Amino acid sequence: MHLNLETNRLIIRPISIDDHGFILKLVNTEGWLKYIGDMNVNNDQDAKNYIQKILDREGKGCFYGVFEDKHTKIPMGIVTFLNRETQAYPDMGFATLPQFEGFGYTLEASQAFLDKLLSDHNDISKIIAITKTDNLRSINLIKKLGFEYFDTDVMDHQLSIYMILKN
Repeated sequence: MHLNLETNRLIIRPISIDDHGFILKLVNTEGWLKYIGDMNVNNDQDAKNYIQKILDREGKGCFYGVFEDKHTKIPMGIVTFLNRETQAYPDMGFATLPQFEGFGYTLEASQAFLDKLLSDHNDISKIIAITKTDNLRSINLIKKLGFEYFDTDVMDHQLSIYMILKN
């Protein structure tokens, strides 16, 4: 799935190896480490390898989109769409560099991404979003996108699952 989207302020495009510097910063932010986990990406080569693994999974239910400022082309965050073997429905996610939080960029990118997914893919009837129960910023954004609380992960009571149904 290759999505290229444009909003009022952003461009959303597929991730590429050239994003290694941005990814190195993103996956080592305090928020990523606390709420997503340590990906052991410690240098540019690790970041390139991490991105290559993502690209190798593309077309197999994995998509990472980078959202960037439309004018400066500075990467700000990512939106993801993943088919996980452990979940019955595809999972949408997002992450943003801390300096770009609180300005509505993540909501803008995620809403455009979600709208495109739901309008273009008739085979998708439900999408989930998974977050830690104490990640209030993520939970608030998930709710703004129209997801509703669905369940708590049985295996890990620290993860809440939210679901959106296609109308």
